[in-house]
Amino acid sequence: MELLLSGYYGFGNVGDDALARVIVSEVRKRHPAAAFNVLSAQPERTARELNVTATPRFNPVQVRNAIARADVVLSGGGGLLQNSTSLRSLIYYAGLIRAAVRAGKKTMIFAQSIGPLDFWGKRLVRNWCKGVRSATVRDRRSEALLGSLLKETRIERAADPAFLYEPAEERADLTMEGLGPGSDPLVIVSVRKTSAQNEAVAATVRAVDRLAEKFAARVAFLPLGGAEDAEVSTTIIRKCKSTPVLLPISDLDHAARVIARAHAVIGMRLHALIFAVKFGVPFLALAYDPKVSALCEDLAYPLPPLWDAHEKGKAGGSTADALVDRLMSEHDELARKLSENAATMAGLARRNFDLLDELIEE
Repeated sequence: MELLLSGYYGFGNVGDDALARVIVSEVRKRHPAAAFNVLSAQPERTARELNVTATPRFNPVQVRNAIARADVVLSGGGGLLQNSTSLRSLIYYAGLIRAAVRAGKKTMIFAQSIGPLDFWGKRLVRNWCKGVRSATVRDRRSEALLGSLLKETRIERAADPAFLYEPAEERADLTMEGLGPGSDPLVIVSVRKTSAQNEAVAATVRAVDRLAEKFAARVAFLPLGGAEDAEVSTTIIRKCKSTPVLLPISDLDHAARVIARAHAVIGMRLHALIFAVKFGVPFLALAYDPKVSALCEDLAYPLPPLWDAHEKGKAGGSTADALVDRLMSEHDELARKLSENAATMAGLARRNFDLLDELIEE
């Protein structure tokens, strides 16, 4: 049996690296003889790191041949079916689904966040994803949206597979970065570019300075998305009155261990927040995308986002200060609740693979 995996793989994004590794690992536990082919921007690297076959995602002939060879086609995980990034991106991912369905392949939308979708985006998903056998989504918002578009498809809310990820070691050694044990409390910040860049930067600067000045926290920026995230982090660091540091770009295992080592997290990257939940690290979210807000909603997380792109004017100085104060003063209770939620989310993450098992056995 060969499974073809389509997602945002091979771009050096730590969150997507976690998705690919967990998906391949979990399927192999259940189906040891299964072969994987992953569509990737860096196929040689992906093949080496995951011990899979990898196909150049931008080569239409090779992609078409990969679909023809596959028994099962998985679209996911991640936030693929949306057109806030671009309509071109949505056409690519929905087009792969349409091609797989037309080729008679068992096709599944796997562990995705759905949306945002405008009128044309919804129409595209409704028409091009028709015939998908089953779908799992990462949050209740996505379940409702996809359910309204694919009424004949079995759709189940699950959770991000990264909730099942286990780093090679439990604790990161940051001595070389000047962040040894004497740097506690350590706060990790993970940001990325967004359309409302100035507002997000202002909220983050305010929170970072508050943490340093009132709580003597050592703040470090962790670029999960590579050089682009490092650039945004540098912009914020230069605006701070305090002296946060920029950690070097690192691999998946090290990044996860850094977050596990933290006292708290300020996260715009979804997987920074997912790792925070997994390791029981209290956080403040920067909700640049509905998938971030949806995670907080599904967790019933007590602290509202530090900044929300869809709630203009609610991230003023006094609001940011109050949220930072709550993050630190309610730390132990927040950590306890997150540790309880982590087990629930891991169980939901396994549902992705339960439904895939059912599809394989049909």
